[in-house]
Formats: sequence, structure tokens, C-alpha cells
Amino acid sequence: MKTSRFSKSYLHECKTAKKAYNFYMEPLAAKIRPKNLDEYVGQMHLVGEGKPLRIAIAEKHLFSFILWGPPGVGKTTLAKIYAKALNVELYELSAVSAGKDDIRALVDDRTLTLKPKLLFLDEIHRFNKAQQDFLLPYVESGQITLIGATTENPSFEVIPALLSRCRVFILNELTYEDMEKIVANVAEEAKVEIPADAREWLIGMANGDARQAITMLENTIKFYKKITVETLSNTLQNKFLRFDKKGEEHYNTISAFIKSMRASQPDAALYYLARMVEAGEDPKFIARRMVIFASEDIGMAQPTALVVANEVFKAVEMIGYPECAINLAHGVVYLSVAPKDKSSYEAYFKAVDDVKRHGNLPVPMKIRNAPTKLMKEVGYGKGYEKYTKEDLLPEKLKGAKYWARKMKQEKIAKVEKPKGKKRK
Repeated sequence: MKTSRFSKSYLHECKTAKKAYNFYMEPLAAKIRPKNLDEYVGQMHLVGEGKPLRIAIAEKHLFSFILWGPPGVGKTTLAKIYAKALNVELYELSAVSAGKDDIRALVDDRTLTLKPKLLFLDEIHRFNKAQQDFLLPYVESGQITLIGATTENPSFEVIPALLSRCRVFILNELTYEDMEKIVANVAEEAKVEIPADAREWLIGMANGDARQAITMLENTIKFYKKITVETLSNTLQNKFLRFDKKGEEHYNTISAFIKSMRASQPDAALYYLARMVEAGEDPKFIARRMVIFASEDIGMAQPTALVVANEVFKAVEMIGYPECAINLAHGVVYLSVAPKDKSSYEAYFKAVDDVKRHGNLPVPMKIRNAPTKLMKEVGYGKGYEKYTKEDLLPEKLKGAKYWARKMKQEKIAKVEKPKGKKRK
């Protein structure tokens, strides 16, 4: 019988060499990725003792869920730990590049094992409705257990039928203490010393994003062989270093976009809009922030701004790229040149402070709902007048002013007063 020229020992050596090569080529973030919950840093509300994901992993509960949180806070790592602990077959896809064919291939795959199939779908918000509809029956039937990861609110981006079959876990931005532990782990793995001032600078720059901090350290070591505030700063400025557009650059650009509209600078706002559109940003993400901006920053100075922003959002939903960029530009210029007034926004949060400070104070009897005879008999709704000038706040808050009515109304009237020719 003819034997293969590849002996078992030779194949083993090749496999070992390949693993070593892959490990060498892996990004530092992948090399130091925690393998279990004891190594995992942060999100103690989910993985601490007695918390839901720790219990699920300890008791081997297999179910679909969505991890929602900002970039670099451990969503992928948590999914990998979960899959390993439950001994399932893990398939990893990015919704940016994957489609129906990838889902179909996963379901039809019989080449590996009979283990349950767990799909980790990164950036699940990038799957459109048709793709999510296609995925739904496989999740419903249990052929696929789904873990979705997203930086966007799943109630807006995941279809209700799919969302109802998943639990949603919210991951928070990593704390300063969490970031210190992660940076210390990187220093140990890379065998590099990080001075206290450089560590503080790095953690401040990363703003709770562990992946960004690790990438920054890895590139600084490659460029300069040592870590100081100066070498870190130089690495950040290096034009060849590019961050994930859904990471720091994503948030920097949307921040610049909002601040440009707030400063009534339509040219700057259009530039940052163009950057987001050209980078493939979800147009609904942009439009939603414009709707928020209309109420937060323009508010009572020009109440119709909210109407315009909502119509832009509807246009974006109906039309989509590339033409909806024209609708976005229209709305951006309108919001940029509109007068600004944050009084209703600020007034709301003053009211929130009182709610948190005093709790649920008793509602005055005369404005309580009285749907039954008994309620009317005990005084609910007694003495109610539709257009009363009496203060309707709870007794303890009588006289509180959240929105400075007279001053703001005069300001609004001045803004909205039509300009005409002066009479001689």
C-alpha cells in the first residue's frame, strides 16, 4: 500500500510552525485576550459573582443575546469566553461583509462536529432588515444560537421579531481602574516599562476603549521601542496609523459634526457630514443625531427645526444612499443657521435633579385623575380648573422654576419677529 510522503511527525511540525507564525502575526490585542472570566476586566454588573453572564456560563445556559456597548469594552472577548465555556462550535462573522450566503453556509456546514452552532455576528446593526429576516427562522428553530455585538441601540437597529428572541446586555465604558489593569497586562506581555505620566496620558486618550489603548501601545513600541508621553503623542499624530472608523475616529467625527452645527458653522458641519457619508456611516445614525440636536440645541428658538429634522430622518429611511446624502446636507445647513436655545433641554434636567433628590412627591389632589366615584369622593380632581394660574407642582416644590418663561419668551419673540421697513 502506498503511504503518504507527509509523515505524522512532519505534519505535526508544520501545524506547530503555522500556529507559531499566526501567533507572531497576531495583533497584541488578540495575544492578550482573556481566556476566561477570571482574566476578564470590567463589566462586573454582568460577570461579577451572582451576575447574569457569570451564572449563564457556570450553569451552561445556551441562549441568544446581544451585547450593546461602545467600542473596545470587551464584547468579542465575552462572546469567545462564553462559547469556549459552553463547548459550542463558534462561527464569527462581521455584518459589514457577511450576507445570506454566509448564514446559509453556516447552517449547512456538517464538516466539523455535532456541537451546537453559535454565531457571533459583529456589528449586527449593519445587517439590513432582509438579512435579519433571513436569519430569524434559524434562531427561532434553535439551529443557530446568536450573539450579536453592536455599538448602536438594538431597539432601533434590530428587527422586533429577532430582538424579542434575544436578551440584551449593556456593556459600559471601561473605568480608569479597568484601563490601568489592561495597560499593566500589555506592559507585562510586551516586556516594556510604562511610566506613570505616560500611563495616565494613554488612559485619558483611550477614553475607556481598551482596543485603542492596546493598539496605541503596540504601534508606539514598533515605532519608538519605548513608551513615553512624547512617543505616544507622536504615534497618535502619525498619518500612517489608522484607527477603526467605528472606534475613536467615528466618535471624533460625529462630535465635530455636532459642535460645528452648534457653533452655526454650516461649512464645517457639511465637511464632517461628507466625511461620515464617504466612510459609509449609517445615514440613520446621522439623521437621529440631527433630530436630537434640533430639540437640544435649537429648541424654542425655532421649534420647526424638529419638524425639519424629522422629515430628513423620514427621507433617509425612504431613499437611502447615495441620494439621501442630499437630504442630510439640506437638514445640516438648516440646523446650522437656525438660532440656538438650550432652555428646554436645561430645564428638563433641572426637573430630573428634583425628581432624583425628592423622589415621587404627592401630586396635588385637584389635578389627580378621578376615574371612579370613590376617588371623586375622597377629593381627587376637586377644584380643578382647566386654565388655572395656580402653581401645579407638588407642595414641596411650589415656586420652583425650571424654564425661565418671561425671559425666554421675550427672547423667542425677538428672534421670530419679522423684519420690516422702518416707518418714517
